[in-house]
Amino acid sequence: MRAYRVYAIEKGTVIDHIPAGKALKVVEILKLDQFNKIVTVGMNLESKKLVRKDIVKIENKNLSKQELNKIALIAPKVTINIIKNHKVDEKFKIEIPDFMENLVICPNPNCISRNEPTSSKFYKTKEKPLTLKCHYCEKGFKDFKLK
Repeated sequence: MRAYRVYAIEKGTVIDHIPAGKALKVVEILKLDQFNKIVTVGMNLESKKLVRKDIVKIENKNLSKQELNKIALIAPKVTINIIKNHKVDEKFKIEIPDFMENLVICPNPNCISRNEPTSSKFYKTKEKPLTLKCHYCEKGFKDFKLK
């Protein structure tokens, strides 16, 4: 196993165990290209758990629940490390929530959430692969777009 040198952050968030190839999607949904602090992206790193993984380190940023839920939809089961004083202060895994509001756009063009000023609401079903069911039109979708 190779040793990797990555810029250490004093305070911020590390998103670890991202499936290989998904780090840029995480950067996109968090709008980190507009963030004026240090963002480090590692891609296709060796991993004991995943064989290959991506990682995103964000200086001076705490993620909101909404941002964590968006990450969960594209990279479930990532590990979030909260860094304080150059050390991991808190560590937890995220999972896809059972209910989501204002995270996903309903793909059904006839859905009321697409045509009226209302928030989108989705439920996670037990189907594999991941299927989200719209609260309004009650249709299930495997392909969806984040807001």
